[in-house]
Amino acid sequence: MGAKIYDAMHGFLYCEADKLKGCDIQLDYPSVGATENLMLAAVYAEGDTYIRNPAKEPEIVDLQNYLVKMGVKVTGAGTSLIKIEGCSGDLKDVEHTVIPDRIVAGTYMAAAAITKGHLLLENVIPEHIGPVIYNLRECGCSISMTETSIDISCSTRPQAIDTIRTLPYPGFPTDMQAQMVALLCVASGTSIIVETVFENRFKHVEELLRMGANVKLEGRIAIIKGVEKLTGASVNAWDLRGGAALVLAGLAAEGETIINNIKHIDRGYESLEKKLAQVGARIYRVED
Repeated sequence: MGAKIYDAMHGFLYCEADKLKGCDIQLDYPSVGATENLMLAAVYAEGDTYIRNPAKEPEIVDLQNYLVKMGVKVTGAGTSLIKIEGCSGDLKDVEHTVIPDRIVAGTYMAAAAITKGHLLLENVIPEHIGPVIYNLRECGCSISMTETSIDISCSTRPQAIDTIRTLPYPGFPTDMQAQMVALLCVASGTSIIVETVFENRFKHVEELLRMGANVKLEGRIAIIKGVEKLTGASVNAWDLRGGAALVLAGLAAEGETIINNIKHIDRGYESLEKKLAQVGARIYRVED
């Protein structure tokens, strides 16, 4: 697209361009962040931009819908080819409601499963988390749905799942991997989770081991032997979803769990502790 990019030290990139140019781009991997950034960069680029093998997540379709409202000519979100025609004039002011967060919904569903509880989630789109719903049913949860709600109840100990493999959408989301690991730590039997999307995304396992979990890592594979109960401990959230997994583990553990470094959790969950407390969890935030 004509940008000059300098690899600076300390994890920063410097990018500059007088004017971006539309071009044909082939993504080696359907990355959500890459697709979104390319779509935005193409809005004011000269000419047309074609993004091949883009991510197909619902968030990509939502971004397209937003841009179309503003007057951008963009088509193909959710397919294998996105086309954006560069704009020369001003975009329109619009009002747009962002789609519900499917990972937050999945996390609350996992909370119901790990505590053998019952939750009604509203303002969700079940179609966006089909693989999560499928696997929670495999765990023994009872789930019913409407177009905008999910009712989940889990009255018995979760059952192990043979294998879960994370994949780009519409496969099982990597952002639900850590929460499922926490759930399967207390399941009856042995489960396997294969992480194919991100490297080094099992940092939460070491913290779960502190709580009495039985998990063995072999590269990108986690072998989880369910235990009857976890034990509260002082643990650290090293990333967003791993932090959420520790919250789930703490809900099910005997005794008190203290989760440090919760700034990571706050990146993706608004007032998580307050919402869980509203449905019966004994959880609160402590100012350090």
